[in-house]
Amino acid sequence: MNETILTKTYSAPPINEKEILRYAGGIADDNTIKLLNECINEVLDCITYKVCYCELPVKTDGDLCDFGVFNVQSKNLATNLSGCNSVIIFGATIGIGIDRLITKYSHISPAKALMLQAFGAERIEALCDAFCNDIQNTLKTPLKPRFSAGYGDLPLDTQKQIFSLLNLPKNIGLTLNDSLLMSPTKSVTAFIGIQEV
Repeated sequence: MNETILTKTYSAPPINEKEILRYAGGIADDNTIKLLNECINEVLDCITYKVCYCELPVKTDGDLCDFGVFNVQSKNLATNLSGCNSVIIFGATIGIGIDRLITKYSHISPAKALMLQAFGAERIEALCDAFCNDIQNTLKTPLKPRFSAGYGDLPLDTQKQIFSLLNLPKNIGLTLNDSLLMSPTKSVTAFIGIQEV
């Protein structure tokens, strides 16, 4: 394969406390805010923001999406990539540190474990948003919404091709087990269509 695989490490994106609380399903009372702040203070040094990606050509024909190096059958992804000649395929992770804290607190403070889960969800989404904004600003062209394996009719086992293409274990320490679960858990893989202008 001659694809250029790139990796990038980001600084911490701004924290959206409202989004964390939404993920936690909690009410923003004094105790909840105190718990949130405790979690943020404890976990910030444990988080890294890493992305691995490449740009590939894409052709769609019916529900077939052909990326040259592999193809997938998905009407939903083909619709998402309509009007695109190329696509960014990426993997992103905030690292294993938060997983370790979630495991630790799941035994001693389920409320804290839940808040850490919510914080991790907000952090990986913030990383993906930062990456998409970065790509859009670099390419100076509109992007389609990111689309991940398991959405709609895109098979979850598409993860295998993404991991193989990007060599995510080597490049950013992101692994995939036989049940198609990623580790670290606060990680994302996705396609982003680059729109023609």
